[in-house]
Amino acid sequence: MTVPTRILLVSGSLRGGSVNGAVLRTALDVAPDDIAPVVFDGLGGLPHFNPDEDVDPLPPPVAELRAAIDDAHAVLFCTPEYAGTMPGSFKNLLDWTVGGGEIYEKPVGWINAASPGRGALAHESLRTVLTYTGSRIIEGAAVRITVVRSAIEPDGLVHDPEIRAQILDVLNALARS
Repeated sequence: MTVPTRILLVSGSLRGGSVNGAVLRTALDVAPDDIAPVVFDGLGGLPHFNPDEDVDPLPPPVAELRAAIDDAHAVLFCTPEYAGTMPGSFKNLLDWTVGGGEIYEKPVGWINAASPGRGALAHESLRTVLTYTGSRIIEGAAVRITVVRSAIEPDGLVHDPEIRAQILDVLNALARS
């Protein structure tokens, strides 16, 4: 029996009802049996990045983040654009990944779910930071999928077949990496 490909799903949004969270919940829903997506939901619990604290023993939330990345075959991010870039809390998460090396050479991708005409700056900021960390960006998994808030159903998922197929394509691209 083949072991499913473990993909860590990380939202860059702290908002409970965020579009980014809905995209990642939908990824959980559409994943085939050979892909095992796992959600990291500790963004809000991470301490502010301080290089002086990037030593053993790590703050427990940072150790949890790094272990989750280390255990995954690949990482899929979904983040909003805020004030022309990615949110500070999400950049903080990425800062904590630099010193540990768990994300180095790790296949990564992201879904930019911003409304039309928005999100390009977050997309480029994320590319810059992930390149700096030495992550292996999978181009077929670094995509823009427009998801408007009205596409999210009461169950918190996106049911539009075209959007679901695009999310599945991203998961498959990461799984093949």
